[in-house]
Amino acid sequence: MKSTIRKRTYEAIYRLLDRVSLVNYDCGELCNAACCNCGNDDEDLGIYLLPGEDKVHERDSDWLTWSAENAEDYEFPESWKGKVYFVRCKTPPICPRKKRPIQCRTFPLTPHIDEDGELSLILNDSELPYACPLIDDEIELEPAFIQATYTAWKHLIKDPLIYDLVKEDSEYREYKDYCQVFEGENDGDE
Repeated sequence: MKSTIRKRTYEAIYRLLDRVSLVNYDCGELCNAACCNCGNDDEDLGIYLLPGEDKVHERDSDWLTWSAENAEDYEFPESWKGKVYFVRCKTPPICPRKKRPIQCRTFPLTPHIDEDGELSLILNDSELPYACPLIDDEIELEPAFIQATYTAWKHLIKDPLIYDLVKEDSEYREYKDYCQVFEGENDGDE
C-alpha cells in the first residue's frame, strides 16, 4: 500500500504533536494509564499504523512488536490494498513518547468528516476495552492540543488512503447514530 505522505511529513506531524499536551497534567494518573496498560498480556491489542507511518518506525525496535496484515482481510476501505502494519507495545505503560503512533498521540480525539466534506474532531466513540476518564467525564482538553491535532489530521487526510479511512469511519458513525435514534423512536410502540 503506497501512501502519498513522506517520512519527513510524518516526522513534522510528530514534532507538532510533541509540543502539546492534551491536559496540563499526566492524564495516566486518572486511570493508571489504561490506554497504555490495556492488553499487555493480550497479543490482539495494539494499533494499526496509518498508511506510510511505518516509515518513521524501526521494525527492529526494542519496544514494538510488528505484524504485517493484508488490508483486504480486514474491514479497511476498499482502496486499501496490500500490507497494513499492526504494532503492539512490548513495555507498557512505558514507551518512547516521541515515537508513539499518530492515533496514540491524538487520542482521545478522532477525526470526523461530515456529509459536506468538512473535517472536525470528536471524542473517540469507538468501543474500547478500557474506560477513559477524559472521554467518560468529558474533561476539557487543552486548546493547543486540539488545534495541533486538527492541523495534523488536516494534513493526514490529504492522503487518499487516510481520507478514505476517516470518511468510512465517519459514515459508519453517522449510520450507527441514525440506527440508535431510529430504534429509540420505536421503543414505546410495542
